[in-house]
Amino acid sequence: MPAVYAGHFSHIIWLHPTWAQQIREGKHHFSVGKDISTTTIRVTSTDHYFLSDGLYVTEDQLENQKPLQLDVIMVKPYKLCNNEEENDAVSSAKKPKLALEDAENTASTNCDSRSEGLEKDTVTQRRGQTCLGPSCSCSPESQDPQAAVNTGEMLETLKKGGAFVLDIDLDFFSVKNPFKEMFTQEEYKILQQLYQFKKPGINLTEEDLVDCVDTRIHQLEDLEATFADLCDGDDEETVQKWASNPGMESLVPLVQSLKKRMEVPDYEMVHQAGLTCDYSELPHHISTEQEIEDLIKSVYYLLKNLPKPTLVTIARSSLDDYCPSEQVDTIQEKVLDVLRSLYGTLDIHLVYSAESSPS
Repeated sequence: MPAVYAGHFSHIIWLHPTWAQQIREGKHHFSVGKDISTTTIRVTSTDHYFLSDGLYVTEDQLENQKPLQLDVIMVKPYKLCNNEEENDAVSSAKKPKLALEDAENTASTNCDSRSEGLEKDTVTQRRGQTCLGPSCSCSPESQDPQAAVNTGEMLETLKKGGAFVLDIDLDFFSVKNPFKEMFTQEEYKILQQLYQFKKPGINLTEEDLVDCVDTRIHQLEDLEATFADLCDGDDEETVQKWASNPGMESLVPLVQSLKKRMEVPDYEMVHQAGLTCDYSELPHHISTEQEIEDLIKSVYYLLKNLPKPTLVTIARSSLDDYCPSEQVDTIQEKVLDVLRSLYGTLDIHLVYSAESSPS
């Protein structure tokens, strides 16, 4: 969002795997700007993703607004797409002609609606630039019969925008929720209860949405204050003081469990883990070698049908453990092989390598 606020991008296409469902499929149009009351960057989107982070404000609260179109599109693995197409072909042979035509019309409509929508593998468009990232939907309209995404609409978008940035996050191919390894099932369940975000109803007024976000912000501020205080001392009196607040009763068993397992619990990390527990869990899908290969193929056929990007950025997501450390190097090399096969010799800058080298 800082890049959007700075005016670099006005169109982002988020291509996501089947296990990442943080933002609704489809096209999202909203504004990004500076909140006049807090001077922080906020958005006018009412998607649960932004509401749960307390980022929503009304349009009249924003200054220096920048329009953003966010398209959310799911990418299915290459193998899964082919299997679905084969099943459709077999079943269609048994259907009456009228039923077959209806099914084809419905399939076309579904593909269009999926393409109308876009964690980080993204296409973003500037006033002359677009930034793109991996994901796909199966489509019979793809230019390549083996392609796993309907690239027609994206191609039109890129033609309008000209230059675009391709941003690939390697945890698109395999991702884990590192907090599930840090905490026991019971501890994680308590965190989900403490940090739970109750999705608001539909057809809410602006006032309702503002109240919803205010409640959420106060909830998160109270939790931050709680664990900051526990960093200074987690004696029984302190724990009981915070646990006496409404909805905080489960803090007692959480602290007791943590102290049994570790001499000095890292309460700051506990809070960071809690922030990921809102209306849905973090994506967690450690892919098999075959699954990685199928997604690599999907990305290859997607990019094959699109123009050459102006710039490609790759996030390893390994230091925070979202992309499994035992897979990240292999995935990176496969992605680079795809880029080489499509674009020829690459000018590669390994920023993470330079940062880890002694000065």
